[in-house]
Amino acid sequence: MNESIWSKTVQFPERPPLPGDLTADAAVIGGGLAGVLTAHFLKETGLRVVVLEASRVGSGQTKNTTAKITSQHGLIYHRLLEQIGEERARQYAEANQRAIEEYRTLIAERRMECDFAEAPAYLYSTAERESLEQEFKAARLLGIDAALCDGAELPFPVAAALRFDRQARFHPMKFLRTVAEPLEIYEQTAVQSVEGNRLQTDRGTVTARHIIFATHYPFLNVPGYYFMRMHQERSYVLALENAAQLAGMYLGIDEDGLSLRPQGDLLLLGGGNHRTGENSAGGQYRKLRETARRYWPESREAAAWSAQDCMTLDGVPYIGRFSSSTPNWYVATGFQKWGMTSSMVSALLLTDLIVKGESPWEAAFTPQRFEPTASAKALMQETAQATKGLARKLFTPPRADIEALPNGHGGVVEYDGDKVGVYKDNSGEVFIVSIRCPHLGCQLEWNPDEKSWDCPCHGSRFDYRGNLIDNPAQKGLEHE
Repeated sequence: MNESIWSKTVQFPERPPLPGDLTADAAVIGGGLAGVLTAHFLKETGLRVVVLEASRVGSGQTKNTTAKITSQHGLIYHRLLEQIGEERARQYAEANQRAIEEYRTLIAERRMECDFAEAPAYLYSTAERESLEQEFKAARLLGIDAALCDGAELPFPVAAALRFDRQARFHPMKFLRTVAEPLEIYEQTAVQSVEGNRLQTDRGTVTARHIIFATHYPFLNVPGYYFMRMHQERSYVLALENAAQLAGMYLGIDEDGLSLRPQGDLLLLGGGNHRTGENSAGGQYRKLRETARRYWPESREAAAWSAQDCMTLDGVPYIGRFSSSTPNWYVATGFQKWGMTSSMVSALLLTDLIVKGESPWEAAFTPQRFEPTASAKALMQETAQATKGLARKLFTPPRADIEALPNGHGGVVEYDGDKVGVYKDNSGEVFIVSIRCPHLGCQLEWNPDEKSWDCPCHGSRFDYRGNLIDNPAQKGLEHE
């Protein structure tokens, strides 16, 4: 499996599993950046906080980020002004600007060695200016230091670029290791169910006044119904040696736009975005490698990896109370492509809700929101996608048989009268798994770029042996 430069260069000390039943003021489910930061700030207020991690700290999405700390989140501010109005759009902008400052302050106070560096963030287009001009006006209206420019650093011509100043980048795993060090964290402790103020794990029961779901994608379907309000997407990254030394961070707004940022002597090149479970043709890494050869023919590939992101109906994360019926449960999910900034926003917002009962940004991020103009069409699309995923299971014929499947390939085949998922490795060894997602039953699709089985409905992923990679599913696949 591909590994990011972040996880290749940092080792975390092992934490023990939960030793048995215990009681705490707050329990955080998930040991990624959002969960660890939330636990950090809650602990600072004097609460006893425990973090429960099913695997290892930082083993989820945090290690796969491009690690941009930015309030520039694509073409969002013009859209927010139109859809939710200036007041809540300003809350979104202020929360993300504050998140950057909080990283800067925390890193300086703790003297963290995490490769933190100030850097401008740019949106660019090779085709048009109008969208960037609209975003520029919206950003300035909301108090963000922005400027239109020409993007001259890039190796290809652009029609326009929009620069946000006082943004930043860092090494997320070095940062996470330092923040996590003094916290009470239990690894290899999977939360199986939550009822009231009790969390049942495979190691014992935790009772807590406040429960925070920071698991990337909530594993409970009810209440909250987050599976109806989000989908997941994948994107791909190459770390290149001997490529351009850029000063800024870049994101293309065109359909095939690229993400670029420096990291030491490396250039991180990202792209190939698609909905999880919809990459049967593959070729995402190949396209990035072709781009690298085109613009930096002398470059060398140091690493390649991919990321998974939760996408909400209206493009704003769900951060706040989990549901109206569970006032002491909280959630942080749906970070789109902006997990670093959104993790800090989550930690600050949830700490305010738990300690003070309110947050100045609560209205913008509340999971209880539903904006008809922003969300109705997206909700219909999510419902249609889930229906399509279930219909695949019922009506799609097998695509091959095991004998015809070439070595090194996977696919849906006929086996003993049933459709199953089969991967045949380069030596010809065959791995057979169920193609029914254990989350809600959608038919899985083979992802040849990552040799994984991916769910097109809600984004659960499994390796070719059937082991769980990404939630909301909580268990692996049945296999032969």
